Amino acid sequence: MKTENILLSNIEYLQGYAITKHLGLVQGSTVRAKHIGRDLMAGLKNIVGGELACYTELLNESRQEAIDRMSSQARAVGANAVINVRFSTANIAAGAAEILAYGTAVVLERKV
Repeated sequence: MKTENILLSNIEYLQGYAITKHLGLVQGSTVRAKHIGRDLMAGLKNIVGGELACYTELLNESRQEAIDRMSSQARAVGANAVINVRFSTANIAAGAAEILAYGTAVVLERKV
């Protein structure tokens, strides 16, 4: 995956590239709260069943924001890639959760 000139990978290396510098851990997070309108729709969906599309959308937006923040931190330390990217979630308060994206910032060069 490529986010604004930062390569992202959930494995330790990228084929065709050599790691020339490890810059350490980078992370990005966001805390989101549920929306009352989404809760009402989710309550109705619980009765009839099916995907809670409004929550799927909320989680997708949250993951993207966490990735963007992690990528910004990587750029700030001089990285052009983040390897071993992982996600974590945690409940912060009733109705609010944190999405955390983290990985190792590195400098990659194309192998010849």
